[in-house]
Amino acid sequence: MTRGTTLLVLFALTVVGQALTPTTVLTTVDQARLKAVFENARPFTDLASAHYSILGLKLLGAQIPNTQDNCNFVKSAVDYKSPESLYYASAATKALGNCQLSNSNAQNTLQAAIKDGVDVPTLFFVVSALTNLGLPVNSNEVVNALTEALKTDDSILSGSMALHIAAQLSKETDVKVIFESIEDLVAQADEVGEKYLQFEGDLGLTSFFVVGAYRLAGKQNKAPLIMEDQSVKFANYLLSRKHVQSAKNAYDVVAGLSTLANNKYHIPVCITRESSMTVSSAQSKVQVRVSNVLSGALGKLTVKADSAERKEDGAVVLSNSALTAAAKDNTLYELDFLKTKAGRGFYTIEFSVAADKPDSRLIGLSGAQVEVKVVTTVNVEEVELSLEDKDQSTPPRVTKVQYPQKTAGNLAGDHHQNLVMRFLLKDTADNSAMEAHQAFVRLTNKRTKQEVIFVAEADDDHLYKFELDIGSSAKEHFNSLSGLYAMDLVVGDALIQNPFAWNVADLQLKFPEDSATAEEKPNLYQPREEIQHMFREPEKRPPATVSTTFTALVLLPVLILLGLWIKLGVNIANFPLSLSAIGFHIGLGSILVLYYLFFVQLNMFDTLKYLAILGTLTFLAGNRLLGSIANKRKQLLRSRLR
Repeated sequence: MTRGTTLLVLFALTVVGQALTPTTVLTTVDQARLKAVFENARPFTDLASAHYSILGLKLLGAQIPNTQDNCNFVKSAVDYKSPESLYYASAATKALGNCQLSNSNAQNTLQAAIKDGVDVPTLFFVVSALTNLGLPVNSNEVVNALTEALKTDDSILSGSMALHIAAQLSKETDVKVIFESIEDLVAQADEVGEKYLQFEGDLGLTSFFVVGAYRLAGKQNKAPLIMEDQSVKFANYLLSRKHVQSAKNAYDVVAGLSTLANNKYHIPVCITRESSMTVSSAQSKVQVRVSNVLSGALGKLTVKADSAERKEDGAVVLSNSALTAAAKDNTLYELDFLKTKAGRGFYTIEFSVAADKPDSRLIGLSGAQVEVKVVTTVNVEEVELSLEDKDQSTPPRVTKVQYPQKTAGNLAGDHHQNLVMRFLLKDTADNSAMEAHQAFVRLTNKRTKQEVIFVAEADDDHLYKFELDIGSSAKEHFNSLSGLYAMDLVVGDALIQNPFAWNVADLQLKFPEDSATAEEKPNLYQPREEIQHMFREPEKRPPATVSTTFTALVLLPVLILLGLWIKLGVNIANFPLSLSAIGFHIGLGSILVLYYLFFVQLNMFDTLKYLAILGTLTFLAGNRLLGSIANKRKQLLRSRLR
């Protein structure tokens, strides 16, 4: 028993330590933008868009413009033979107020739709339309039809529609099975990053389920089978989609969040930073807004900063500090963060909320985190410039500079010396030495405007030292360009309120080569000369005697062949005078001529192009010629056999 109690306590502490809170809120700016989305849906093109626009404006508490025009459109667009059309029209006219549909025509269609084999969506449209029109609903008949329909369709959408249907039936109707299905439906939701809960990434389906679950819970006067952290995760998902652009999606966001802001069981508490993230001596207060998901007030609350931890080293600078309520806004609370003597850095502040009058509906009361950064102003002190001989033959000439002034006159240095700069950065809040994320020394040639930038490094005591070997860096950094250079100290950091670029001094630098003969550093952004691609020139042809002799040797076998044909007495009369035979031999001859032209004139690409044409024609003609010869042989053989 003791062991079980211990485990239970540890589990409870773990849950508290991992308390989940909404990540954001639907601000008044967000609501104004969504209102514009609804208004921009006009002029309406279909009944569904009119339905979402009108109901969305009503949920936001905004005035619905051109009420009579909207009413006329709904009446003209409704199809009295379609339960779905009647659902959209009845919901829109109910939201408009002084707008009535023909109840007699609607009632006949809706009551006739409740029959054996009716599906869940049709039942949802029918029951919702009857309820909107104030017409009677036969609850027992609907429950029986719904039970049968769910046997063939147990999808999340059908289950969510069943919740809406059950919520509109009489209180005496037994809908226990449907109510208990809420737990099964939630188990099918997808959890993302331990912060969001959604159904298949579908905004409409997720919102529809949330509205139906809490609507039925309110009707049954029982808390829905949804855990508190699950409710917060549903809220986080809906809030993550608040930047939608269509009227339907905007309605889904507003409908779901309106349900989570106004129900009997779960109201997520949103704690969001209202002030700037930056905390400084000029603005030392951190303001947070504590509200429901629609930025609405939650009554009188006690808000505390449980802890504030510096990210850099984990140091806790405050604990259990109460916030002060703003005078004119009952959702705004303030904390003077600099009273804690918090130094510069990034901080995570964790808040908790308690209602002065206990309210069991409020969830997500602890664990909300807000990030701030404390910035400071920086001062430069103990600035020293010196030109030191490399051989240390003479003592260095040290020049002290007071920020933000500039040295009097120019400092002169050559390639036998080192330029050294030392300085301290001090936090003006506590006069402590500090390091900046960015500390550069910039040297700019006053004639060419070319810049050379070096990094200044700090030692363990936060003393910055910059040393430049003028001689060794001449060619690499300055292109050996002597002349007058402006020396600037550039300091910046996310935690520094006054980043600066300070012109410390002007330096006359002389490098090994004279500045008059030194080449200036080329401009990397000037257009380059166009590169002309050159093909390799063809090799020189052999002498004409060689090519002529080679040609004669190639043609010699042809002459021998013709001579032998004449001597043997070739029977040319047997040559078939058909188009295929003539074409085949002409093609072969053309290919041989093409090879000759390739040798003396054509390039490879032109030769391949012509060869493809000649080769195709020669192949077709030769194939037909061989076929005709084969047919003649067959006929000759048959005649001999006879």
